[in-house]
Amino acid sequence: QVQLVESGGALVQPGGSLTLSCTVSTSDFTHNDWGWYRRRPGLGRDWVARISRNYAAYYVGSVTGRFSISRNNFEKTVYLRMNYLKPEDTGVYFCNTYPPPSNGAWGQGTRVTVSS
Repeated sequence: QVQLVESGGALVQPGGSLTLSCTVSTSDFTHNDWGWYRRRPGLGRDWVARISRNYAAYYVGSVTGRFSISRNNFEKTVYLRMNYLKPEDTGVYFCNTYPPPSNGAWGQGTRVTVSS
């Protein structure tokens, strides 16, 4: 059973930056692609960014150029650096495998609020 612990969320002003971390307890971190997802108010959970086992990064259009995903295989941690934050980035951020598991195993997420 994979365990995921997200952290780093906070209240930040528009234009500010945050770095989210996700520590993963699994024996198979290295061979998986990992993603960040978010649930924004009134919306479902959407994919935000993905990093492959070969470190290739992919982003949803609305965050391209502002967010950066990275991974540390030794620490089994996935990061999401978020710059130039906008109010529409507000939500709860989760990490998980990419694609996400069909059995619905998710962490608690970390809350990001972008507001002045």
